Amino acid sequence: MTTTPIPVLSPSSCGGVLIASPSTFLREQVLHSFDDSGRAVHQARGGAEALVKLEDGDWQLLFLDRRLPDLDAEELLQIIRLRFPGIEVVLLDSDSGQPLAAVRSGLSADCKIEPGVSAEAERTGRPFPRLAQTSPVDPLPGMIGDAEPMQRLYRLVRLVAPRNTTVLVVGETGTGKELVASALHKLSPRSSRPFVIVNCAAIPETLLESELFGHVRGAFTGAVQSHLGRIQAASGGTLFLDEIGELPLSLQAKLLRFLEQREIQKLGSTDTMKVDVRVLAATNTDLTDKVEKGDFREDLYYRLSAFPIELPPLAARVTDIVPLAEHFLQRISGRGGSPALSADAAGLLRQHSWPGNVRELQHVIERAAILAEEETTIGPEHLYFPFAERARRAPRGRHQRAVI
Repeated sequence: MTTTPIPVLSPSSCGGVLIASPSTFLREQVLHSFDDSGRAVHQARGGAEALVKLEDGDWQLLFLDRRLPDLDAEELLQIIRLRFPGIEVVLLDSDSGQPLAAVRSGLSADCKIEPGVSAEAERTGRPFPRLAQTSPVDPLPGMIGDAEPMQRLYRLVRLVAPRNTTVLVVGETGTGKELVASALHKLSPRSSRPFVIVNCAAIPETLLESELFGHVRGAFTGAVQSHLGRIQAASGGTLFLDEIGELPLSLQAKLLRFLEQREIQKLGSTDTMKVDVRVLAATNTDLTDKVEKGDFREDLYYRLSAFPIELPPLAARVTDIVPLAEHFLQRISGRGGSPALSADAAGLLRQHSWPGNVRELQHVIERAAILAEEETTIGPEHLYFPFAERARRAPRGRHQRAVI
């Protein structure tokens, strides 16, 4: 069988090269084909990861596997044609590794800007349009903010919400991971069915298995009646596993089996039952670190991260800080009217680093509203940043302990 050669771009060409495929063999084949070109080739295991990389860089060529684990390759190709018209796409089949088609959309070999590329691209010298140049997307239900990182988030959520794809929501504490999970449920065909939340860090390990999978009467001491597990309770709807990184190793194999077979076995029972549930998970830790340390199963990680979505920290969306603060003020004050933020107070809010993210902002505003009492304006004197104060005091405390 004759293998169609993979095209190799010259080192002088502009833009990067990206290969999106779940096949390690196919990705390595593309990487090997560029060994002598002097060009860096980046990798993505699925369509969602490829979209994120396309948004964040300048690309000339995308190798796209038809067999993606999360998105339909043809639908993804249409999205790329619309949002990134300067990228050449080569469709591959992971079974054969042969390019099946190439889509040309206004990119010349020497990276000249062709007619039809946006004026913004010409002004900035970037020949490849970014996702930011598309029309703004409405915020997700329950969320506020129009900063570019949030626009990317909204697009990804709306793209995957109608599907049954398992989504892993990643972000720092206080960024709103549960809000994203709730939005994924509300925007899905399962919105009229249950949305069940399990905080894996809040339930003792000895009880977590029963909470997830249920148990029958007499399964253990004290099991005087059967118990419906959270997975079965979410039947037809969505199961949200918060703090999934805290799931004990002893339960990870059982959860993996459920994700693969979509059936559960209650504690104390030999029967299995099929359950139709969409699974969402969230974590504020790097699961790849846990995998390397042996604290998290690698196969479970790949099952959960079929479509990863990363929430930006508040510090990366400065333009959203004041609108969020004003929203919290209105919510606190109700219909009675809320005090206004002074220009100086708004400036301080924008300058703060917000290590506690949106949750910290909410607490700062609540405290400021209490301190302002009947005043009509919140000023700098009403703002208190506990994380910053703790950081300011820390060096002195360490020094004192060292002296003692």
